[in-house]
Amino acid sequence: MKLLRYYDGDSVYPGVLDAKGTLRALSSVVPDIDGAALTSGALDGVDVDALPIVQGEMRLAPCVGGVGKFLCIGLNYSDHAEEAGMPIPEHPILFLKANSAISGPHDDILLPRGSVATDWEVELGVVIGKTAKYVSEATALDHVAGYCVINDVSERDFQTKRTGQWTKGKSCDSFGPIGPWLVTKDEISDPQNLGLTCDVNGERMQTGSSDKMIFTIAQIIAHLSEMMTLHPGDVIATGTPPGVGMGMTPPKYLKPGDKVRLEIEGLGVQVQTVRADD
Repeated sequence: MKLLRYYDGDSVYPGVLDAKGTLRALSSVVPDIDGAALTSGALDGVDVDALPIVQGEMRLAPCVGGVGKFLCIGLNYSDHAEEAGMPIPEHPILFLKANSAISGPHDDILLPRGSVATDWEVELGVVIGKTAKYVSEATALDHVAGYCVINDVSERDFQTKRTGQWTKGKSCDSFGPIGPWLVTKDEISDPQNLGLTCDVNGERMQTGSSDKMIFTIAQIIAHLSEMMTLHPGDVIATGTPPGVGMGMTPPKYLKPGDKVRLEIEGLGVQVQTVRADD
């Protein structure tokens, strides 16, 4: 299923796409697409075609609500590590985004005050669907609800020049677009063989494949579950392929008016407009 959340006025409602791409309302089945819904079993066997059609164009919300943790893996593509001139890490590099960075897939990217180096990063997102603690690599994917597109928007000066952790450059408002859909894992036969692209103003910047991940999704989940319990609704961004602005000569960063388009095979498209934060 392609699960999603949409705004109607100021309220957010759960939805699902039918086989023809028509939006159907899920609010009679679950109150939201969140950890509770993903573990309740209520979505199992839903007759999507019997659900009411949602009329009109709806603004999409982040495809999962009530996110407990927004975990991110850095430097996880071999070709991106080469681009950055950094050694292959021995273990997954972990940082966190503030949950307040989460935004809808087509919401504007807001350049924070003082920003001079805001960058794009298309990433394969993983949504946890079953509590994971001390899980093995062999069973890790049993704990996945599905996959989504994430833009790990990053302010590089905040990230590298303001003393502290990467989180400073990763957590600004709007720096975590998620969606358009949460695609359940039964629709993705091999998450380690998905194409990823990112265009800025119609120019292709990133082209990659999840088969270039240094640490697979199963390895990431197993590793993280050794140190913390992963709960349903937690989100993991699994790293970005080469082509980020920081890696260009000279570096190229986002400015007001830019259009960013991200796509992952089978997971849909995000489109964002960049503007200065008020």
